[in-house]
Amino acid sequence: MIYLTAVEMARLLRAREISAVELLEAHLRRIEEVGPRVNAIVTLVAERALREAGEADRDLARDRLRGPLHGLPVAHKDLADTAGIRTTYGSPLFAGHVPAADAPIVRRMRAAGAITVGKTNTPEFGTGSHTVNALFGATRNPYDLSRSAGGSSGGAAAALASGMVALADGSDMGGSLRNPASFCNVVGLRPTPGRVPSTSDTAAWFTLGVPGPMARTVDDLALMMSAVAGFDPASPLSIAESGAVFAGPWGEEDLSGVRIAWSPDLGGLPVDPETAKVTAEAPRVLEGLGARVEQVDLDLSDAEDAFRIYRAWYYALSYGDLPPGGLGENVRWNVERGREVTGADLARAERLRSGLYRRMNDFFETYDLLVAPVSQVPPFPVEQPYVSEVAGQAMPDYLAWMRSAYWISVLHAPAASVPCGFTSGGLPVGVQFVGRPFADLRVLRLARAFEQATGHGLRRPPCR
Repeated sequence: MIYLTAVEMARLLRAREISAVELLEAHLRRIEEVGPRVNAIVTLVAERALREAGEADRDLARDRLRGPLHGLPVAHKDLADTAGIRTTYGSPLFAGHVPAADAPIVRRMRAAGAITVGKTNTPEFGTGSHTVNALFGATRNPYDLSRSAGGSSGGAAAALASGMVALADGSDMGGSLRNPASFCNVVGLRPTPGRVPSTSDTAAWFTLGVPGPMARTVDDLALMMSAVAGFDPASPLSIAESGAVFAGPWGEEDLSGVRIAWSPDLGGLPVDPETAKVTAEAPRVLEGLGARVEQVDLDLSDAEDAFRIYRAWYYALSYGDLPPGGLGENVRWNVERGREVTGADLARAERLRSGLYRRMNDFFETYDLLVAPVSQVPPFPVEQPYVSEVAGQAMPDYLAWMRSAYWISVLHAPAASVPCGFTSGGLPVGVQFVGRPFADLRVLRLARAFEQATGHGLRRPPCR
């Protein structure tokens, strides 16, 4: 039952072939079974969830369907505020923090009928693509418990891959929805900024970080998008289009004539040989589906300075007033870099990003989709704090190994991570489908065609 798709779970619930309580109890058993080894869910609210599942069943008995996620067990990233449920942001400074209100994505999931099981692990304030923090330790990859689950939504990805929840939310600044999806053989969508609304008292117009969905299939991803996307006046960048556009079922996607740009290294980035070998299959699959695939020499290097300047500025703005002694090394480093940012730096970042946007707008006049590796490496040892070398090239800091993801973040574009295959050692590798800004639905439909052609997402982890 736990590895049914969320779409199928929802259908069975509506048909009353299973109850929300039965479905939740199956997932709670799975959490008890593998949770201590994987360490994906760090705050569990089982009693509250059982009460809500009972209410969901009573509503169904009265033909009251709350929404498309009615009765589905879900978990929320520990960066997303949850009313009445501990939210630590992975920081000892907030070890006992209990918010009074839900984040917008949580509120919409719950309004659509989802049952909150608990909170998923994240590095401190989502800093880095390896999920480990001083409060809860490391989340382990269900496909190999000695490996990283990625980050910063690593707890969400590992919970999905190991069958603990049907759906999960996450967030993505430098790859945090895509990297863990790639590492854990699930799917994650970095939506166009504003597609899934978010609110902030300090950085309401910041577009590098976005909330978004994670799931085991693209159809499930779309189901969740139908509930969480759509206009919110509290979000100044909110896109007016209703989330209903993502609602299925969809027909088969015809890729005949679809123009796809394939970039194996995004313009010369080092890529681990195992990752390169797996992702090299993507263009062949797409050509087999009828697409016209062309390898491109793409220069996204202007994204490097733009991303780092904006990100550093954001860290100083968001966390600069916290006591530095209570912050981990990576957060402190980012705050310090942010305090060094000048007005001239921000002007340069804005010029670089504006020029890149204009060039990519022209690029998407020629191509419908950009396809590239999500991560430059496969899952690495869980004890390793970050990747220090890729294909023989030393990485200057803990961020650099994720350029393949964070360069895409600067484009203001939707990007979906989809399973692409496995290394010789059985570790998952994903590929990202990047579309023009606001073409989230198109990206998902093309990703779904690839997913169904390969079937890689059906391979379950060995953890029992």
